[in-house]
Amino acid sequence: MTTKHQRQHRIAKLLEASAVGSQAHLVELLAGDGIDATQTTVSRDLEELGAVKVRLPGGDTAYALPELPSQQVAPEDHLRRVLGEWVVEADYSGNLVVLRTPPGSAHVVGSALDRSGFPGVIGTVAGDDTVLVVAAESPGGAVVADRLAAVAGIEPGWTVGPTGPTGEGGPTGDSGHEVGAPPASSTTGTDTGPTTAAGTDTGPTTAAGTDTGPTTAETRGRA
Repeated sequence: MTTKHQRQHRIAKLLEASAVGSQAHLVELLAGDGIDATQTTVSRDLEELGAVKVRLPGGDTAYALPELPSQQVAPEDHLRRVLGEWVVEADYSGNLVVLRTPPGSAHVVGSALDRSGFPGVIGTVAGDDTVLVVAAESPGGAVVADRLAAVAGIEPGWTVGPTGPTGEGGPTGDSGHEVGAPPASSTTGTDTGPTTAAGTDTGPTTAAGTDTGPTTAETRGRA
């Protein structure tokens, strides 16, 4: 049974030796070498190898591989096509971005991102249907996730503000009010003074200075 690396090595040799203009043609050439592969498998192999379509003399196009690894940089329109075709959902947590793909397609997206030099992306880890994207601390996972969602043409489930997702206010207490906010003042601003259990004001006279009864000294004099 031919391994993935053996198949991709053979694909590279076929692209160097002949003008392969379509994936179906490549499947036929592989079959001629005794390698069974579907067009979907060949498509993924071409993505991982960094194959690009080039125009040949006469106007025809064919797949070709960059001569040097440093040339294997996915152009922006290529990345947009890959993300638009394969990414179906995006989310983030901290500086980690998660991209969801159809089963068996995550490595196609991961490979394209690795070769794109996408701003803020440190690296990727691809599984079967999930790509884990590690974002730099600046700009952070929220911003990188928002940019990737825009390139993929999908609607994110969050909104990114100047410093992160909107809706994040300061820390709040159990009542939902912002911690550290000054207490609300009295609606009337009147000093009610200490009150008895019945709520009667036992403090000084009112602002109008109303006499509340004879003083102790006056009472003794009359006696």
